[in-house]
Amino acid sequence: MRKQTRTWAALGIISVLAVTGAGCAVGTGGAGDDDAEYDPDADVSGSMSVMGFSGVDEVATSRLDYAEEQLGEVEVSLSEGELDLQQFLSAVATGEPPDVVYANRDQIGSLAARGAVIPLDRCIDGEGIPTDEYVEAALAQVTLDGTVYGIPEFNSVQLTMANADLLSGAGLTVEDVNGSDWDAMSAANEALSVAEGGDIQVIGFDSKLPEFLPLWAKANGVDLISEDGKTAQLDDPAVVEALEWAVSIYEAQGGFSAVKAYRDSADFFGEGNQFATSVLGAMPMEQWYVNVLNDVSPDAPMAFDTVRNREGETLAYASGSAWAIPSGSANPEAACRFARAMTSTDAWQAAAEARLEAREGEGKPFTGILTGNATADEMVREMTTSGGEPWDTAVAKMYEANDATFSLPANPADAEFKTAMFDAVNAVLDGKSTPQEALTTAQEEAQSALDEAWSELEAEE
Repeated sequence: MRKQTRTWAALGIISVLAVTGAGCAVGTGGAGDDDAEYDPDADVSGSMSVMGFSGVDEVATSRLDYAEEQLGEVEVSLSEGELDLQQFLSAVATGEPPDVVYANRDQIGSLAARGAVIPLDRCIDGEGIPTDEYVEAALAQVTLDGTVYGIPEFNSVQLTMANADLLSGAGLTVEDVNGSDWDAMSAANEALSVAEGGDIQVIGFDSKLPEFLPLWAKANGVDLISEDGKTAQLDDPAVVEALEWAVSIYEAQGGFSAVKAYRDSADFFGEGNQFATSVLGAMPMEQWYVNVLNDVSPDAPMAFDTVRNREGETLAYASGSAWAIPSGSANPEAACRFARAMTSTDAWQAAAEARLEAREGEGKPFTGILTGNATADEMVREMTTSGGEPWDTAVAKMYEANDATFSLPANPADAEFKTAMFDAVNAVLDGKSTPQEALTTAQEEAQSALDEAWSELEAEE
């Protein structure tokens, strides 16, 4: 029987730092050969265990129902809770892994390098998974050294979200905070922020460090890692400049710790959220928050735009989830069929119809779903319903952002790379280091990890 247990994993929210220490290609036993027979017309049978995913809402359960129909008599069991990387790696090492695993896309490179998940070329070809229909940045994030190791599912992108009343009161527009002019954003931050007696009353702008350093670096014209995933670029002058600017946004408001403490006190998912209560001017935020805001505070004075680079062009840092088949899976044929079904256009249509019905029942608009499948995205977009302004603009900007995504490429040391990056940003935010010093150290650590991991991986080929 299928277990349905509440978990954030179903929303694709898995900590990017959970794989710390799991980056190098050692200790899990290796992926071995994939001798399964994949055929979309063949019957699959037996049982299949799923780790890291549990159905919690209509978007999840409708797709699970569709996938189970495609699996026929296969008995599907879902583990409880989100993915525990150490538990998963231990299961692979002991020869008792789940049959399919649901992971963050930025975990796939490390898992592949460790031999914990198998290449999916034969699965993709045999089941006829149309990878040419998937979002390019999402597929690139699960492709290590030219080989695909995961089938992308949800996709997340950022939008500029702002309080229109606060902007208007300061003589500003959303264009002043969308990233296209950093000097204008710094000025807007100071115009919007309010403090009394040293205590923050209104956050002007939140640059969302440390997680959005890749976004600001890209806006400044540089990637944090080379396209082939082999060369760290953390100490590039453009990255240093991006970090200096993003940190200055907090310094102008009394420091990161003060801003973070105040933003953490907000009712982020409730009707007392920071936009509804006019205690935040603007910030970049993942698109799913549009639905949260519309649901709990539909009358909030919102303004939306994409995030833009310094030339005024739209960009978004893509992230999301993926399905992978563990080394030693007892039923890889069913696992491959399941991954195809869960990410198919038909499954996303079922999910969109279920979400649309739920929203209509509540008298609220359907603001769309970003799936990782570009063909499905086009279909779902046609199903969205109007909520009036500013919500219709938010939906339009979401799809505009989804057409302008980038991601960090898969690499065998992705966990160590992210740890080095986050440690550097946090050292600066804590006042322990300058951006240049912190990123110089991070560059050395990240490059050393990349060199070692790639060397080990290439030695095994």
